[in-house]
Amino acid sequence: MTDVSYRPQYRQIEQVLRERVSALQPGERLPSDAELCSEFGVSRMTARNAMQRLAEDGLISREPGRGSFVAEPSVHRRANRLMTFSHEMHRLGRVPSSRVLTRVIRPSTVEEATSLAIPRGQPIVHLRRLRLADDEPIALETAVLIGACAAAVMTADLAHGSLHETLARAGFVLRRGTGTIDAATATAEDARLLALRPGDPLLVERRVIVDGHGRRIESTESRYAAARYGLVVQFDVEGPDPGVAGAARGSGRGVHR
Repeated sequence: MTDVSYRPQYRQIEQVLRERVSALQPGERLPSDAELCSEFGVSRMTARNAMQRLAEDGLISREPGRGSFVAEPSVHRRANRLMTFSHEMHRLGRVPSSRVLTRVIRPSTVEEATSLAIPRGQPIVHLRRLRLADDEPIALETAVLIGACAAAVMTADLAHGSLHETLARAGFVLRRGTGTIDAATATAEDARLLALRPGDPLLVERRVIVDGHGRRIESTESRYAAARYGLVVQFDVEGPDPGVAGAARGSGRGVHR
């Protein structure tokens, strides 16, 4: 069992700052790194790491020479960072909740066993929830988890609590994941649960999450009402192929785009 009681200092400061930010208005100034050092008795690097986490999540804006300020809330999530639904909605000043539709232990199907890298028929936890913010339906989420999670997941309050926090308390420390994002249209069931019309656009995210040992813990499909949820994608621009660039220089013509 992994000890999850310890958290680095910057994560503890980060949590305190998240709670402060939730009570402030956009544009309000936050303490400087030096002020955080004095308040928490930590190094400047530790304070900076805590603030950087908030900036990466879009909670604050850091302006050189001026300081750090509460950012305008965004309705989008960064695609390269998975934050729990509960934390996302708290960040936006909304009240998250869930309606548990299915929570059972059953044998895995071929597809589920493949996604979790377990033998076919091995027990899994099948969890299906309707995720809401301020009682407005946002997503229909279907998760399958390895059977070792059953004791924690089957008894947890997942109508108001976080699945990932439940797993962390049970010693399952999730580290990274891979996923795909597709467009789809709402089925009759999607429409009924998400208060949409059949055929309305959906954003469908499928992901597999592993722990620090590379063991697959969770495979999830989330079907979001596209008009109520979005993803922000950051990317690098790939440079031109060296052969193409060389040919352009040799011909005396630049490549413009």
